[in-house]
Amino acid sequence: MNSVMRVAVAFAAGAAAMYYLDPETGRRRRALTRDKGRAFGHDARDAARATSRHAAKRVRGSVAEARSHLGDEPVDDVKLHARIRARLGRVVDDPGEVDVTVRDGNVLLTGSASMEEIERLRDVLETMHGVASVESRLTASAAH
Repeated sequence: MNSVMRVAVAFAAGAAAMYYLDPETGRRRRALTRDKGRAFGHDARDAARATSRHAAKRVRGSVAEARSHLGDEPVDDVKLHARIRARLGRVVDDPGEVDVTVRDGNVLLTGSASMEEIERLRDVLETMHGVASVESRLTASAAH
Protein backbone atom coordinates (compact mmCIF):
# COMPACT_ATOMS: atom_id res chain seq x y z
CA MET A 1 0.00 0.00 0.00
CA ASN A 2 2.91 2.31 0.77
CA SER A 3 4.31 1.98 -2.78
CA VAL A 4 0.89 2.80 -4.27
CA MET A 5 0.81 5.99 -2.20
CA ARG A 6 4.31 6.93 -3.41
CA VAL A 7 3.30 6.43 -7.03
CA ALA A 8 0.15 8.55 -6.51
CA VAL A 9 2.17 11.36 -4.89
CA ALA A 10 4.79 11.24 -7.65
CA PHE A 11 2.06 11.33 -10.29
CA ALA A 12 0.34 14.31 -8.61
CA ALA A 13 3.66 16.18 -8.30
CA GLY A 14 4.41 15.56 -11.98
CA ALA A 15 0.97 16.72 -13.04
CA ALA A 16 1.31 19.90 -10.94
CA ALA A 17 4.73 20.59 -12.41
CA MET A 18 3.38 20.17 -15.95
CA TYR A 19 0.42 22.41 -15.12
CA TYR A 20 2.46 25.27 -13.68
CA LEU A 21 5.58 24.98 -15.86
CA ASP A 22 3.73 24.73 -19.18
CA PRO A 23 5.53 27.11 -21.61
CA GLU A 24 2.29 28.48 -23.09
CA THR A 25 -0.04 29.08 -20.11
CA GLY A 26 2.13 28.24 -17.09
CA ARG A 27 3.07 31.87 -16.45
CA ARG A 28 -0.59 32.91 -16.34
CA ARG A 29 -1.48 30.01 -14.03
CA ARG A 30 1.37 30.86 -11.67
CA ALA A 31 0.27 34.51 -11.60
CA LEU A 32 -3.34 33.51 -10.86
CA THR A 33 -2.21 31.19 -8.07
CA ARG A 34 0.02 33.92 -6.61
CA ASP A 35 -2.80 36.50 -6.77
CA LYS A 36 -5.29 34.14 -5.15
CA GLY A 37 -2.79 33.39 -2.39
CA ARG A 38 -2.24 37.09 -1.73
CA ALA A 39 -5.99 37.76 -1.73
CA PHE A 40 -6.50 34.94 0.76
CA GLY A 41 -3.76 36.39 2.97
CA HIS A 42 -5.35 39.85 2.85
CA ASP A 43 -8.78 38.41 3.65
CA ALA A 44 -7.37 36.43 6.57
CA ARG A 45 -5.59 39.52 7.90
CA ASP A 46 -8.73 41.65 7.60
CA ALA A 47 -10.82 38.99 9.34
CA ALA A 48 -8.30 38.75 12.18
CA ARG A 49 -8.29 42.54 12.60
CA ALA A 50 -12.09 42.70 12.62
CA THR A 51 -12.31 39.87 15.15
CA SER A 52 -9.78 41.48 17.46
CA ARG A 53 -11.53 44.88 17.22
CA HIS A 54 -14.86 43.21 17.99
CA ALA A 55 -13.39 41.37 20.99
CA ALA A 56 -11.76 44.56 22.31
CA LYS A 57 -15.04 46.48 22.02
CA ARG A 58 -16.92 43.70 23.83
CA VAL A 59 -14.36 43.77 26.65
CA ARG A 60 -14.63 47.57 26.92
CA GLY A 61 -18.42 47.29 26.98
CA SER A 62 -18.33 44.61 29.67
CA VAL A 63 -15.97 46.71 31.79
CA ALA A 64 -18.21 49.76 31.38
CA GLU A 65 -21.28 47.76 32.33
CA ALA A 66 -19.53 46.31 35.39
CA ARG A 67 -18.47 49.82 36.46
CA SER A 68 -22.01 51.10 36.08
CA HIS A 69 -23.31 48.35 38.37
CA LEU A 70 -20.62 48.99 40.96
CA GLY A 71 -21.23 52.72 41.22
CA ASP A 72 -23.77 54.06 43.66
CA GLU A 73 -24.36 57.24 41.70
CA PRO A 74 -28.03 57.80 40.98
CA VAL A 75 -29.10 57.66 37.35
CA ASP A 76 -31.13 60.66 36.25
CA ASP A 77 -34.56 60.01 34.78
CA VAL A 78 -33.69 61.21 31.27
CA LYS A 79 -30.71 58.85 31.00
CA LEU A 80 -32.70 55.98 32.51
CA HIS A 81 -35.54 56.60 30.04
CA ALA A 82 -33.07 56.47 27.13
CA ARG A 83 -31.55 53.23 28.42
CA ILE A 84 -34.97 51.63 28.78
CA ARG A 85 -36.02 52.70 25.26
CA ALA A 86 -32.80 51.19 23.91
CA ARG A 87 -33.46 47.92 25.72
CA LEU A 88 -37.07 47.69 24.49
CA GLY A 89 -36.04 46.69 20.96
CA ARG A 90 -34.31 43.57 22.27
CA VAL A 91 -37.25 42.45 24.37
CA VAL A 92 -40.40 43.56 22.52
CA ASP A 93 -41.20 42.92 18.85
CA ASP A 94 -42.90 46.31 18.42
CA PRO A 95 -41.26 48.80 20.82
CA GLY A 96 -43.34 51.66 19.40
CA GLU A 97 -46.39 50.13 21.11
CA VAL A 98 -44.84 50.59 24.58
CA ASP A 99 -44.75 53.99 26.29
CA VAL A 100 -42.25 54.53 29.09
CA THR A 101 -42.49 57.12 31.85
CA VAL A 102 -39.74 57.52 34.46
CA ARG A 103 -40.00 59.55 37.65
CA ASP A 104 -37.35 59.28 40.39
CA GLY A 105 -36.32 55.84 39.14
CA ASN A 106 -39.91 54.53 39.15
CA VAL A 107 -40.86 53.19 35.72
CA LEU A 108 -44.42 53.16 34.37
CA LEU A 109 -45.12 51.10 31.25
CA THR A 110 -48.27 51.64 29.19
CA GLY A 111 -49.35 50.36 25.80
CA SER A 112 -49.54 46.80 24.55
CA ALA A 113 -47.31 43.76 24.09
CA SER A 114 -47.71 40.01 24.17
CA MET A 115 -47.92 38.30 27.56
CA GLU A 116 -44.46 36.72 27.15
CA GLU A 117 -42.96 40.09 26.22
CA ILE A 118 -44.56 41.78 29.22
CA GLU A 119 -43.03 39.23 31.58
CA ARG A 120 -39.59 39.41 29.93
CA LEU A 121 -39.67 43.22 29.88
CA ARG A 122 -40.54 43.42 33.54
CA ASP A 123 -37.73 41.00 34.44
CA VAL A 124 -35.20 42.94 32.37
CA LEU A 125 -36.19 46.35 33.73
CA GLU A 126 -36.20 45.27 37.37
CA THR A 127 -32.52 44.32 37.11
CA MET A 128 -31.41 47.58 35.44
CA HIS A 129 -29.21 49.96 37.39
CA GLY A 130 -31.20 53.00 38.51
CA VAL A 131 -34.65 51.39 38.39
CA ALA A 132 -36.38 51.62 41.77
CA SER A 133 -39.66 49.99 40.74
CA VAL A 134 -41.56 48.88 37.65
CA GLU A 135 -45.31 49.35 37.28
CA SER A 136 -46.78 47.70 34.22
CA ARG A 137 -50.08 48.87 32.80
CA LEU A 138 -49.42 47.07 29.55
CA THR A 139 -52.33 45.27 27.96
CA ALA A 140 -51.73 41.79 26.59
CA SER A 141 -52.10 41.60 22.84
CA ALA A 142 -52.04 38.58 20.54
CA ALA A 143 -48.58 37.05 20.06
CA HIS A 144 -46.74 38.41 16.99
